[in-house]
Amino acid sequence: GYPFALFQRYFLFQKETYLIHLYNIFTGLSIAYFNFGMHFFHSLLCVLIQFLILRLMGRTVTAVFTTFCFQMTYLMAGYYCTATEHYDIKWTMPHCVLTLKLIGLAIDYYDGGKDPEFLTPEQRRFAVRGVPTLLEVSGFSYFYGAFMVGPQFSMTDYQKLARGEMTDVPGQRPNSFVPALKRLSLGLVFLVTYTLASLYVSDDYLISDDYMEKPLWFRCGYIMIWGKIILYKYVTCWLVTEGVCILVGLGYNGKDQSGKPLWDACANMKVWLYETTPLFTGTIASFNINTNAWVARYIFKRLKFLGNKLLSQALALFFLAIWHGLHSGYLVCFQMELLIVIVERQVINLVRDSPPLNTLASITALRPFFYVLQQAIHWMFMGYSLVPFCLFTWDKWMKVYRSVYFCGHVLFFTLLLVLPYIRKLMVPRKEKLKRAE
Repeated sequence: GYPFALFQRYFLFQKETYLIHLYNIFTGLSIAYFNFGMHFFHSLLCVLIQFLILRLMGRTVTAVFTTFCFQMTYLMAGYYCTATEHYDIKWTMPHCVLTLKLIGLAIDYYDGGKDPEFLTPEQRRFAVRGVPTLLEVSGFSYFYGAFMVGPQFSMTDYQKLARGEMTDVPGQRPNSFVPALKRLSLGLVFLVTYTLASLYVSDDYLISDDYMEKPLWFRCGYIMIWGKIILYKYVTCWLVTEGVCILVGLGYNGKDQSGKPLWDACANMKVWLYETTPLFTGTIASFNINTNAWVARYIFKRLKFLGNKLLSQALALFFLAIWHGLHSGYLVCFQMELLIVIVERQVINLVRDSPPLNTLASITALRPFFYVLQQAIHWMFMGYSLVPFCLFTWDKWMKVYRSVYFCGHVLFFTLLLVLPYIRKLMVPRKEKLKRAE
């Protein structure tokens, strides 16, 4: 994507918008054809049908519902027809990114027909007021910097990019070369790290006889290290593609209070937080940011009418699971994520509200010990949760879980049951009343 971004930056900046759209369509389709041959027609068909839905059904709930059903059904059918027991790079890989993009477009277009007073600030920011042309919808869908693996971005930001407004200096090319180079360089560091580490840590070893014959401490330790390393391939892809988006200007996110331009609009990783957080919620907040933000904006918050935050969160994670694919491993992974997050929040609240635990956690000399312990637990059970995500099928991930005696499920389900009783013992009644108020 970097050569394409350089060409657009130096030869198409603030040119006619139709030229920008045509350029993005041509480059995106070229990438699709180069990688998937004639299977590029799947994305082309869905983009054309999406345009017809917007035009024929307008800004209606029917259009949103039809979009959601059609795009998700098409993606599920693609998964069903192409599924294997391994991670394959097929046309469904970029198509899952496109599916979210088109569903988001339909919802933003629907919001664009509402009175701004009835929209949240976030909805007003992304609402599409005008009627997108076929060129706009296609250019938005095939933008080369995000076609294969994301990140997600809105139609409103894409329209600003096409008009030459995504820049820190109005009327001039964005000063984004150095920020883009930094993300590319960081991505290459993770690429080298993953390439070298994968010589010693692999998915296949998890289901090998040699792994099964190792002692329990080794099996758990291997899962912890493997879980850390395996995610680096995703980190690499997102950092490299983010650099493309920054270079062309799509990563521009306004300026901070000191007037310094921000280039994190397309950031899918908060690398420092990802590497240092001892919390599961910290990893979630730093990993695959744009996809998580998309699910929060278009699924979780739209389920507010249910009146139950936990139910909305569970349904959002269920959507994420089936969006990733039809393998059972995805459902198990996101079920574990929900369970761990619930338990972690309960533990944090318990430590905060319990005077003896709060005092213990505040001892400066013990903080390094607690940090190392938290990190070990964090990455052990992060890796544990990723086992079904990466091994896909029931027979493979079940084999690994049996080898470690389902320790993650046993621990976190046990904590879920006993933490309320521990809280009754360790949190004074006046603290409970204060929290209730």
